Amino acid sequence: MNMEHAQVAMQIILHAGDARTETMNALRALKEFDIENAKEHLAGAKEYLVKAHNVQTSTLQEEAEGKEIEYSILFSHAQDTCMTVYSEANIAEQLIDICEKIDERFRALEK
Repeated sequence: MNMEHAQVAMQIILHAGDARTETMNALRALKEFDIENAKEHLAGAKEYLVKAHNVQTSTLQEEAEGKEIEYSILFSHAQDTCMTVYSEANIAEQLIDICEKIDERFRALEK
């Protein structure tokens, strides 16, 4: 694995790690029913995921254009990490939606 490819893999891992931190912060806020704070953290997570995805896509495009990309466990780990965090963020988004619906129902009952 060349150094450039290793750096790309590490960028993906770092951005995905930042996205995971933001996702976990969103879930912690949601646990306290702080829906707006949860949404803000989730938005931050999505920004990091876009960065990770863009870095990954550039490498995949190179390979599609015929550039030989050596198999790397590090790059495979980076892709796995990115997709796992993407799934976590999707679940967090659904949980936020569920909590918003619950909150709406409770507010309606209070009236």
